[in-house]
Amino acid sequence: MAIFDFLRPKKRAKPGPREDLPEEVGRVVKILERIRDPETDLNIVEEGLVYGLTVEGDRAEVFLLMARSTPECHACQMLAINVQRKILREIISTLREEGFNRVEIYNELGLLLEEG
Repeated sequence: MAIFDFLRPKKRAKPGPREDLPEEVGRVVKILERIRDPETDLNIVEEGLVYGLTVEGDRAEVFLLMARSTPECHACQMLAINVQRKILREIISTLREEGFNRVEIYNELGLLLEEG
């Protein structure tokens, strides 16, 4: 290792989901890319809300990063909660339409947010 190797640009990861995902997980990622955040109109995968998936047969566990950024503004908290609920309902209904009989959604702390 040369002394100035740290100055060389590192290879950047391509945007989007990894290409080496198991087929069933990749399928769920593609399904979740259809779901949009109503505030930003970005899909929830592109926006970085989805940080983990477990898929076993007709069961899917989705792990979301749903941190609140407005702890002092009560009106803002209510809007954030309503947006979160809309996203959760849409994830469940979309995955159910695609044949998943059991859908569980967890937050970044591992707490169950919604199931269906």
